[in-house]
Amino acid sequence: MFDLYIANKNYSSWSLRPWVLMRALDIPFTEHVEPFAGGLGASRDAFRSFSPTGLVPCLVDGDTVVWDSLAIVEYAAEHWPAVWPEGKSARAWSRSACAEMHSGFNALRDDCSMNCGVRVELTAISAALQADIERLNELWEQGLNTFGGPFLAGDRFTGVDAFYAPVVFRAQTFSLPLSQPAQAYVDHMLALPALQEWYQAALQEPWREAMHEEDTVKCGRLIEDHR
Repeated sequence: MFDLYIANKNYSSWSLRPWVLMRALDIPFTEHVEPFAGGLGASRDAFRSFSPTGLVPCLVDGDTVVWDSLAIVEYAAEHWPAVWPEGKSARAWSRSACAEMHSGFNALRDDCSMNCGVRVELTAISAALQADIERLNELWEQGLNTFGGPFLAGDRFTGVDAFYAPVVFRAQTFSLPLSQPAQAYVDHMLALPALQEWYQAALQEPWREAMHEEDTVKCGRLIEDHR
């Protein structure tokens, strides 16, 4: 059985990706939650006890250690082919979309930090954030229209949905201005048992980390806190 090391569910978008993938696909694993110790980089020394980079997520499979969310998803796919869609074109699109999320959408990450338990009214949308939102709408609509939905690559949850799960929570937190098809996808994802399980656990966490809390409201104002 896999051992998956993650950080706070309320904040850790990178941790969510492999966690929700394995939970949604019934891939067995043991969860290890290691809370962030403070600001950026403050947890690295402690996290190096299980992760060679001092970052989360990290998956341990016996003597094999896999770090980085994209590597973990690909490793899981070697054991469970259902991680990716069956069709060649859908797999290629899914991997491309995952890689784009992995290396891009920087304004969305910076301006709309993942904080599952709160609701924020955006008071400013920069040109860079607007461009990311427009690209997100375009990308999601492309997947839904091409492969038939209701998930991004077809009629079942796969790795590409796991990669965009943190954006789904960001859409909920910040009420991102999404197109109707993109918002319908968000609503469908939020209703999934795996995402509901993560969300409810996030609400119950006792930890508050100042840097993450400050980042959450740097482009808006807090209007609700459900934690």
